[in-house]
Amino acid sequence: MRLTRYTDYALRTLIYLGLNESRVSSIAEIARAYGISESHLTKVVHQLGRIGLVQTTRGRGGGLRLARPPAEIVVGAVVRQTEEDLALVECFANGACAITAPCRLRKALGEALAAFLAVLDRYTLADLLAEDAAPDLAVLLGLPAPGMITSPSVEATAPVAPARGR
Repeated sequence: MRLTRYTDYALRTLIYLGLNESRVSSIAEIARAYGISESHLTKVVHQLGRIGLVQTTRGRGGGLRLARPPAEIVVGAVVRQTEEDLALVECFANGACAITAPCRLRKALGEALAAFLAVLDRYTLADLLAEDAAPDLAVLLGLPAPGMITSPSVEATAPVAPARGR
């Protein structure tokens, strides 16, 4: 089974957004992080928005973020919703093969596809972003590692006034 580039980009976008939940992201920054086509990614993000996985906001301060918690985004469901055709061979798609009726290959491949999707159904986006993988993924994508402070807080940089006696 080979997933299309479209599904690959969809999964990568969800991973990026899951690693970067604290702020909105742009299509341009995701495309840059992965070295992929911004125009193709725009189509992918549009569908992710239509199926309720990504929330998009237009205008200044707008961008993308996950529409649901990572634990609620099932990898198998994403594959089913983004793959245009899961047929492994032509006879699945249109029944035009002369040996379709007695052929056992169709049944075997159907079982293989079901097993493939069943495995993907056991994983959520949260699993892909597990604590042991998230820091490495974030660094490779140019994001701050989870738990890192990206800018000092006001409290940390403000001088402390001496205590006054009562």
